[in-house]
Amino acid sequence: TLLSSLGLGTTLTFASSHWLLAWMGLEINTLAIIPLMAQHHHPRAVEATTKYFLTQATAAAMILFASTTNAWITGAWDMNNVSNPIASTMIITALALKIGLAPMHFWMPEVLQGLDLLTGLVLSTWQKLAPLALIIQTAQAIDPLLLTTLGLMSTLIGGWGGLNQTQLRKILAYSSIAHMGWMIIVLQYAPQLTLLALLMYIFMTSAAFLTLKTSSATKIGTLATVWSKSPILTTTTALVLLSLGGLPPLTGFMPKWLILQELAKQSLPLIATIMALAALLSLYFYLRLCYAMTLTISPNTTISTTPWRVQTTQASFPLALATVMALGLLPVT
Repeated sequence: TLLSSLGLGTTLTFASSHWLLAWMGLEINTLAIIPLMAQHHHPRAVEATTKYFLTQATAAAMILFASTTNAWITGAWDMNNVSNPIASTMIITALALKIGLAPMHFWMPEVLQGLDLLTGLVLSTWQKLAPLALIIQTAQAIDPLLLTTLGLMSTLIGGWGGLNQTQLRKILAYSSIAHMGWMIIVLQYAPQLTLLALLMYIFMTSAAFLTLKTSSATKIGTLATVWSKSPILTTTTALVLLSLGGLPPLTGFMPKWLILQELAKQSLPLIATIMALAALLSLYFYLRLCYAMTLTISPNTTISTTPWRVQTTQASFPLALATVMALGLLPVT
């Protein structure tokens, strides 16, 4: 029931051109994921759920207020003409709060850290779809300077914030903030690139989360012990992380390349330079994870692969699919 409601809420938001319907979709979506987040009854999970609920409820109330203001002034409820600047600014602020764009990003690492890996995967991929659909639909009415600021701040903070982390879920949360920044920065020039970046981000994040789920790793230290259990998985994980960082032969290079090209085409060389440098910050912590996985030997593992390890019952097909997508899609360009 909860998963189908989750899907229904997002689909409702996708299908709507009326603000009330979109708001209702977001609300159903939030209410459906909350029991999924709190299902472990761990104090941390409950705390994360509470934080998530408060931020999402605030954002939904802001969207409702802004759309009501817009309807009051213009007499129209449809999304394509949010002509009132106050309403459009409030709407983009609320939607940025929903997907965790900086400077409204503070809940994101905290919430993701409290969840288990599969719910974390849903939170960092599926939960981004509905707000981003609304952002793309209203992007033309929003102040371009505001969008650029949101995008730049998100990439910079997503890079800075992840540098000092040892918890993998927090690192993935900051990486998510940075990727959202890349999507927002190009939104006003080429919305199709935003969608492309979102799709690639979903593939790469799914591969990363499913890998962590397979090795049940939540800290950097755990990664050093993975290689003796599943050496091939270690290799592909290192490549997936480099793909998240955006290195050329891998999928992650495609959105960054096209976005920087678009920014240069729009004669914004300074913004393009800042974005590229912010990508370096993110690359640093992905490289740290790669280093911990592939180049360090944990002091307490046995060198031989242990033959008596219990066979895993986890489905490996989603992981294989996501990994292939995260490594091999560059030729699509």
